[in-house]
Amino acid sequence: MAQTAPATAAAPDKAKPVQVVEAACGQCRLGLPGRACDLAVRIEGNAYFVDGTHIDSHGDAHAKDGFCQQIRQAEVQGQVVNDRFVATYFRLLPETPKPR
Repeated sequence: MAQTAPATAAAPDKAKPVQVVEAACGQCRLGLPGRACDLAVRIEGNAYFVDGTHIDSHGDAHAKDGFCQQIRQAEVQGQVVNDRFVATYFRLLPETPKPR
């Protein structure tokens, strides 16, 4: 399933809530079916592929800190439609340093 081209807003809509969710490759990290690497989010324990932005719009998915290598946190706005998360805003949060 191909993802749509990036269409998310640069800033969140102040009239709507922003959620912090887990974001990663749906196939590599979140257990979703498929043969290619596609961006997905996990909301309230359920994983959904994302429409409105693309896995490669947020850096190299196969880099050490990429979506295929680790689950990251993201701020999002949007809604689940037909078992897919339609994002109107998506911002990858900086990694938090791990305690030594």
